[in-house]
Amino acid sequence: MPTHQSNNFQQNTERGYPGILLILVIFIFSLLGGCKPTTPVADPDQTGALLTQAPKEAEDIQAIAQTLVEQMANGDFEAATSHFDATMRKALPESKFKEIWQQLTAQVGAYEKQLDTKQDELQGYRRVHVISQFEKANLDVLVVFDSQGQIAGLFFNPAEASGATPQSYQAPDYVDRSTFVETEVTIGEGTWALPGTLTLPRGEGPFPALVLVHGSGPNDQDETIGPNKPFRDLAWGLASQGIAVLRYDKRTLTHADQYTPEIQAGITVQDETIADALLAAQLLRQTGKVAAQRIFVAGHSLGGMLLPRIGQQDPSLAGLVILAGPTRPLEDLILDQVTYLSNMDGVLTDQEAGELATIQAQVARVKDPNLSRDTPASDLPLGIPPAYWLDLRGYQPAEVAKTLAQPLLILQGGRDYQVQAAKEYEGWKNSLAGRADVTFHLYPDLNHLFITGEGPSTSEEYQNEGHVSPTVIADIAAWIKDH
Repeated sequence: MPTHQSNNFQQNTERGYPGILLILVIFIFSLLGGCKPTTPVADPDQTGALLTQAPKEAEDIQAIAQTLVEQMANGDFEAATSHFDATMRKALPESKFKEIWQQLTAQVGAYEKQLDTKQDELQGYRRVHVISQFEKANLDVLVVFDSQGQIAGLFFNPAEASGATPQSYQAPDYVDRSTFVETEVTIGEGTWALPGTLTLPRGEGPFPALVLVHGSGPNDQDETIGPNKPFRDLAWGLASQGIAVLRYDKRTLTHADQYTPEIQAGITVQDETIADALLAAQLLRQTGKVAAQRIFVAGHSLGGMLLPRIGQQDPSLAGLVILAGPTRPLEDLILDQVTYLSNMDGVLTDQEAGELATIQAQVARVKDPNLSRDTPASDLPLGIPPAYWLDLRGYQPAEVAKTLAQPLLILQGGRDYQVQAAKEYEGWKNSLAGRADVTFHLYPDLNHLFITGEGPSTSEEYQNEGHVSPTVIADIAAWIKDH
């Protein structure tokens, strides 16, 4: 992760699809259906009279949402899908629902218990947030009800990013709060306007400024994952060194409700990521105390992968900072990550082997020359619509970077299993070896979030509180000041 929408392209963990910020670390699947059924849905064997009529009270929909979570956890997907409205049942049949749940729990671990339940309303839809504890993360299971009491939407979001479970944040030692101020700003206008935060150093300026571009999926402006907020670390750390930083919530988080089936079917990285990054840079140029000729953009994971396209479309940018950016096709990274996680314990179970086979078949569909906008999203990795894959087809980030006039800073964690140094970092180095204005830094002890750790990286470590390495902050600050 709506007015009735199908949004299964959102996940992260890299949180949409592959968060390549957490590609498959926290799987965020979302799907909202469309038309209302003309007859009530009943499942007397599983839920009794409660589900034989449209719920009228808040207590009813809360009970249904809680029951739905328990049914998923118990593997009773037939009963779970009986809650759905007609469009949801068509878009997410029992077999697909089971596959999604298996992919989810492969990333966040086994379901443990429900922690809390909250309700709200949006555009005429009543919503129940079932905050649920899994082995490796807490998720906000968001269940959306239409006016007939049918389930019209289902989201799995990190509880922290959804705002359902606030997380305390302890600033790292390299942050000096007395040296900067923060102001709320708006990126763009109209339907897709986004809330953002400008972190501005104290003083007269003008200051160089940096836009932060997230990885895939519906990330918040801090790129929150568990107790970690790497974008806040970057913003506060760099502002402490005299660099303004602009960060903002991603449109697939802020405007999930706007993703109708038609909009989702045509979504591309241009719509989801690039357009807003360009608007953010333009906003900085119009901001007092910011040096308009010294606007930089930093992209993490998928954001880093897309930076060459951003640089192409805004050649006046002063420079680009690529943080764990892939150079190979996105579908290949997804397969690599699933393979890595499946083999971590040295034993490939039958379930893991089946999931791998499914991903391999879906990757093959992406690479098929006959892929078209009519290809069902369910046949493609993580349910991402075909338009998204077609937009990325043939895109070679490092080769595009060769053509850019802007200087580049490329940073990579050596323990990153999601964007592996041996494949992606070396890809940048090989393609850009002839450019004197490209700077490379490899940090052997850092993971995908640029947080220090030991041993093979795992998805579990993202739930341990940490901060972006001070060396990374210092290297970015020094590079920006030199340009």
